[in-house]
Amino acid sequence: MFNEAQEPQQSQESAYYTHGTPAERWERARMFFDAKDYAAAARVLGPLVEEVPEQTGPRLLLARAYYHSAQLRRAESELRLIVERDPVEHYARLMLGRTLERQGRGEEADTHLRIASALAGDFEEE
Repeated sequence: MFNEAQEPQQSQESAYYTHGTPAERWERARMFFDAKDYAAAARVLGPLVEEVPEQTGPRLLLARAYYHSAQLRRAESELRLIVERDPVEHYARLMLGRTLERQGRGEEADTHLRIASALAGDFEEE
């Protein structure tokens, strides 16, 4: 049953995560991430990514926050968007591979991990 007293509290809580300029929210998200409060970081970053969808930094940090809070499908979705826009984004490829591994999709993960390794210049010596 809906409690009217909860609505203002939820509204205040969401306002906390979305309050301020994009730069202030970026810093808030980084603070949460650095404190290992990945779910809170994601709550700040989600709306920020919607506001600045062309920027890779916030989307990559959102993907990392999802990854570390075991929201693997969300992490995968964000990482695929980054890789689609910038196929040579090394770290996104690496994270996508690791995300797929954690989901038990090793064969698919291997492709992205090999590409990430090649982009980083990590070649096996014979």
